[in-house]
Amino acid sequence: MESIVLLLILVVVGGSALVYGRKQTKRREATERAELESQLATSKRAADEDVTKFGEELQRLDVDVAGRPLDEAMQQDYQRALDAYEDAKTSLAAVRRPEEIRHVTEILEDGRYAIACVKARVANQPLPQKRPPCFFNPAHGPSAQNVQWAPPGGSVRDVPACAADAERVLAGADPYIRTVQMGARRVPYWEGGPAYAPWAQGYYNSWRGSDMLTGMMVGGLLFGGMNSMGGLFSGLGQGIGAIGEGIGEGFEGIGDGIGDAFDGIGDMFGDFFGGN
Repeated sequence: MESIVLLLILVVVGGSALVYGRKQTKRREATERAELESQLATSKRAADEDVTKFGEELQRLDVDVAGRPLDEAMQQDYQRALDAYEDAKTSLAAVRRPEEIRHVTEILEDGRYAIACVKARVANQPLPQKRPPCFFNPAHGPSAQNVQWAPPGGSVRDVPACAADAERVLAGADPYIRTVQMGARRVPYWEGGPAYAPWAQGYYNSWRGSDMLTGMMVGGLLFGGMNSMGGLFSGLGQGIGAIGEGIGEGFEGIGDGIGDAFDGIGDMFGDFFGGN
C-alpha cells in the first residue's frame, strides 16, 4: 500500500509540475514574441527615417549635378548612391527580425560616402577620406575628424564627427545628436536600449576593429553591448530582476502545485479509508 501511495504522489506531483512548466513556457514565449515585435517595429522606424532622409539627400544631389557634364568616375559614384537607395529600400522591406536592420544601415553608410564623393567631384575638391560615420548622428555621413567629447556626467573620449559637429564641439557648443523615442521622451540613440543596437551597429560594422575606432567611445558603445553610458547596466539589472522574479514565481507555483496535489491525495485516501 505504501508503494502505491508513493507512486500516486509522484504521478500527481510530476503531472502538476509538467502542466505548470508548459504554462510558464507558453507565457515566456508570448513575452519574447511581444518583445521581439516591439524591437522590430522600433528598429524599422529608425531605419525608415534614415532611408527617407537619404532619398531627400539624393534629390538635393540631383540639383547639384543638374546641367553638369559627368565624367565616368562621377557617374560611377552617382550610380552607387542611387543603387544604395534602392537596395536600402529593398532590404528594409525584407526585414523580419531586429538584427536584420544592420543590413539596411550598412548600405546607407556606403551610399552616403558615395554622395560625399560626388559632391567633392562637383566642387573640384579632393575625395573625402573613407572614415566612420559621424558618432553624433550616423546619418550626417562620413566623419571629417575625431574630437574630444564627453556626454553629461561621462568621461572625455575621442569620437568621429562630421565637419559641422566637429566645429560645434571645438567651439564649445553642443553637437546635433540623433535622438530616438524612448517611452514618452526622446533620448540620444545610444541611450535608446537594445532595440536600436542593430540599427547603430550597421553603420559602424565595417569599422569593427579599425584603428579609427580603437579606444573610442563609439567602439565600446556599439560593439560592447549598446550603451556604455548606463543603458547596458540598466538593461542587465532589469534582466536579472526579471530572472529573479521568474524563479520566485516558479518555486511559488511548484509549491502551490505540490500542496494542491497532497491535499487532493489526502482527501482521496481519507474518503477511501473512512469508507472502509
